[in-house]
Amino acid sequence: MSAASPAQPRTVRRHIAVIPCRWGASRFPGKPLALLGDKPLLWHVHQRCLEATRLDGVVVATDDARIEAVCRRLGIESMRTREHLTGTDRVAECAERVSADGYINVQGDEPFISPAAIDAVSDALHHLTTGNLAVNAYTELVDAAAVLDHNVVKTVVGTSGSALMFSRQPIPYPRGTRPTYLRQLGLYGFTGEALRQFQQLPQGPLEKAEGVEMLRFIENGYGVRMLPVTDEGVAVDTPEDLARAFKILRSRAIAAGTRGCPASGGLQ
Repeated sequence: MSAASPAQPRTVRRHIAVIPCRWGASRFPGKPLALLGDKPLLWHVHQRCLEATRLDGVVVATDDARIEAVCRRLGIESMRTREHLTGTDRVAECAERVSADGYINVQGDEPFISPAAIDAVSDALHHLTTGNLAVNAYTELVDAAAVLDHNVVKTVVGTSGSALMFSRQPIPYPRGTRPTYLRQLGLYGFTGEALRQFQQLPQGPLEKAEGVEMLRFIENGYGVRMLPVTDEGVAVDTPEDLARAFKILRSRAIAAGTRGCPASGGLQ
């Protein structure tokens, strides 16, 4: 009888999702607690994270007592943080206090973010190649209005799969034939070391002008691995977006045969 081959070492990883939430969004103050159906927006994002299979935990990171109180009432784990320039800076503070191999930044305004997309970012982060400090999910834009919407961040991806640029303007410019436009999702993956690096890097003129935090890596010469995913949701940047999201929620409830879908959303 031949000897049994030695067992391969088991690779153990711990990835957690961090949902950064702040009250004072300039375009929509109090957005994390805005009601989508009968639950606040952050609850829907938290549920999508719970539906992912690659995560070992989910935490809401906020500097606001009102958001913290609602999380406590809903049984959602939360962490009080300092004030920060960006959501990724807030995630970086969480990484100082919670040990993990990877941190998935799921922005709190993506109530229909695909759990499969969250898992895909986790897997891509686990296999991240040298030269890239982050994973950023994206999807193709097919709505012409969204291409022109400055609330929708567009990206251009190079042949290596890394980001070349992010902008709120339609990029690339359609001088010849109509290009394929790509939407950056609010779904990022980092190691703890990458988050420490992010905190140490200065905000450059592009990040300040565009208000897109992933430009901090690009401007300082670091790569951001772009990951194509399937996502049919809507990011809630304005009260009008919330109304659109409610229509999606209602149509999904009707399709699923769910009763009691409330007639409207609002602020809690």
